[in-house]
Amino acid sequence: MTADSAAPPTPLPDSLRQARIGMFGAFATSGFVMGAWAAALPSLSARLELGEARLGTVLLLIQVVGLGSMFLAGKIADRITTRNLLRWTGPATQLVLLAPALAPSYETLLLCTAIYGIGVGFVEVGLNAHSVELERHYKRPIVSSFHGFWSLGGAVAGALTSLGLTLGLGSPAMLIAVALISTAAFAAFTRPLLPPPGQDARGSSGAPSNTARIGAVLLGAMFLLGLGGHLIESGAIDWANLHAARVLEADDALAPLSYTVFACAMTVFRLSGDPIRAKLGPGRTLWWAGAVAAAGYALVLVSGATGGLPLAWTGWILAGSGIAIMVPVLFSAIGEAGGSPSNIALISISGSAGLLLGPAAIGYLAEGTSLTIGLMVPAALAVFIALAGPTTLRRLLSRSAPEPEAALVK
Repeated sequence: MTADSAAPPTPLPDSLRQARIGMFGAFATSGFVMGAWAAALPSLSARLELGEARLGTVLLLIQVVGLGSMFLAGKIADRITTRNLLRWTGPATQLVLLAPALAPSYETLLLCTAIYGIGVGFVEVGLNAHSVELERHYKRPIVSSFHGFWSLGGAVAGALTSLGLTLGLGSPAMLIAVALISTAAFAAFTRPLLPPPGQDARGSSGAPSNTARIGAVLLGAMFLLGLGGHLIESGAIDWANLHAARVLEADDALAPLSYTVFACAMTVFRLSGDPIRAKLGPGRTLWWAGAVAAAGYALVLVSGATGGLPLAWTGWILAGSGIAIMVPVLFSAIGEAGGSPSNIALISISGSAGLLLGPAAIGYLAEGTSLTIGLMVPAALAVFIALAGPTTLRRLLSRSAPEPEAALVK
């Protein structure tokens, strides 16, 4: 064994470790707030007597406004850095959750929801873009685990909300507590994030930072892959439990477990997705992710004819396992190619667009045919990603990405 081969790896700077811990906390806090908001919706709807149509309008408004703000967030991050974007907008977004909790009427709720949607768009772009920047400094996959912590935060929020309601705590009071605690937590977690490009952790000048110019065709292809990945995810979020109830005729106690097993599988594989990508590489990882998701949807589709609920659950587990890795791979690939925050924001935008289009695309087709036929849409998209994704990533990554700043990695 030579002296060089026996030499230990160069230790990472403390600034990188602290930034990574901060990102874990920021992702978890963001997921926690979103989970608390979702868990509080039934009580909010009952308090303001919203009904299904007006509640649907509230939910749609968050997505639409968030989608619009993501375009702006990417451009702003290009100018002021993702760290500053998160520091300036992140805590305020968590605090805005106070408004829906205290809204006295439906009209006021709509205004509060629109403001909250703007913040959600800024935070999502900031989190994803900064996690990609951090991964470039680490020079190994780390992005997927951040998304896993977002899922964990949402799950914890749902569990705590259920516990609080069981103990007799009011939903508005819990939302107020979540808003205040999360505002302080997000501010603390974003303090150690990476300094602006060209500065080290003490603010002194370092090497200049450059981003690669990614062609419009490649960016468009990445947007389509992101849109497809989120449409596939939407198929499970919106229709897994309904498929169990309507197609498989499962009882009320068992039907909700379809989405539960999907969400658990997705969380586990988001947390373990980075080692998988490190071993297989981005192209092969995306191929396997698409293939596994397609196989999962295939089992769901045939479960109505044979196998029933256990086969459908197996399918949702496979689908969640594949979907978990898709979107983090896309974020990382744009970062590895040297994309700017506004380039990375395209994947966030494709996510909101996919979650908006997914229910309609599947729902209208299911209305005219059957839910089984409707779920062929995400199944076909999974096959598309498995086939088209690796080629797109190879072309994207054939570009030379700029090296991270020497001041942070030396």
